[in-house]
Amino acid sequence: MERTEYAILVVIALVTVAIGMVTTNQPLGVFFVESFRQFLTTTAAMAWITWWALVVGFAIAGGVEAWTSSEEISELLEGHGLREIGYGSLFGFVSSSCSYSAIATAKNLFKKGGSAAATIGAFMFASTNLVIEIGAVIWILLGWQFLLANIVGGFVLIGMMALGFVYLVPDEVVEQARQNVRDKGEQTVRDPVCGMEVTPNEAEYTIEHEGETYYFCSTSCKESFDPEEANTTILQQATSMEGWKALADKQWKEWGMLWDEIAIGFIFAGLIAGFIPESVWTAVFSGATFGVPVYVFWTAVLGAVIGVATFVCSVGNVPFGAVLFSNGLPFGPVLSYIYADLIVPPIMDAYREYYGPTFAAVLSVMIFVSAVVTGVLIHFVFLAAGVIPSPDSVQIAEVGIEMNYKMVLNVLATGLFLFLYWLHRESGMDEDQGDHAHAAD
Repeated sequence: MERTEYAILVVIALVTVAIGMVTTNQPLGVFFVESFRQFLTTTAAMAWITWWALVVGFAIAGGVEAWTSSEEISELLEGHGLREIGYGSLFGFVSSSCSYSAIATAKNLFKKGGSAAATIGAFMFASTNLVIEIGAVIWILLGWQFLLANIVGGFVLIGMMALGFVYLVPDEVVEQARQNVRDKGEQTVRDPVCGMEVTPNEAEYTIEHEGETYYFCSTSCKESFDPEEANTTILQQATSMEGWKALADKQWKEWGMLWDEIAIGFIFAGLIAGFIPESVWTAVFSGATFGVPVYVFWTAVLGAVIGVATFVCSVGNVPFGAVLFSNGLPFGPVLSYIYADLIVPPIMDAYREYYGPTFAAVLSVMIFVSAVVTGVLIHFVFLAAGVIPSPDSVQIAEVGIEMNYKMVLNVLATGLFLFLYWLHRESGMDEDQGDHAHAAD
């Protein structure tokens, strides 16, 4: 994240504390002590109960990305039918990334000829909101109902985006956006080691092998690349030390992209839980005064607005979403909040830079509307099925270090984390890691 974004988050944190000070009925001294205690407890609780899921989720995502091939992806995304949308969603799931990396990769696939529906609609959304690690954290903090809703709602949103690009957005607007992207620079290729996009004419590190040129972003990537292993099977990679080193490098790249947003998500969830009195939540979510449909709709709009305003993306959204749900934001609108992570102000500014102001405005509105409508639809589908969980089921309460399954899972996860970090260090990929976080244009 940029310094400006951190500054905005600090302002939001101070406003949160100020709201608590103005609305509390307790003496300020007591309020600060109790609120700070609850802030620390909630933050620590969320980190404790999700640690093992994050480690395992990043490891699986690293294995999927390191052991599977994504060559020639753009050629499979040139249309906007079910096949192309399916491929875009699948490759998005495989290319697990933070929101910033997802939009950069989607932009490059779009520039190379992929359709807007398959690249910007399906790939970009799936690589941010339908990936293993976010699913694991949703399951732990919010429950299986939210995990199922996130998956079903994700495909509903992708479908809505695809229909919008095909039937609502004029072809000339889409092609002008593609031309804007191409005018920004040259075609790029993927570094076969870390997956970063590289401009061939500017790449300083290359290898020629059997008539094919491989391009790399750094010396470490070039030195760790073995062309003889470029086409090895998943089983061969999973049973070799080099395969596990590649997994370790990929998962470390994922940590590098997302650790700050995850931490910020936990901290803000703790701040909101600790410093905003229950009376505020009761006033905001006062109930279905004008009927349930109207209430769900306007809270879905509110959820999406909160998602835009908080600047936090991907996995980091989930802890805050858990706090919102536990304090009255309805089931579907929580999904609207989570889905709005692709229209936070810095990302909308990136859309403008990539595609031009017209397409950026159209894309941002489409995502906002799709997030709201999807949240409303999923809410009533799950309400009719009788599977909306109680807010009391959210796992954000007390933290305690006890000898139970959470302790065992966290100890094992810590061992796995340290082992993969050691492999990462052994492979020599520390150099230029900062360049891998948040993919460049």
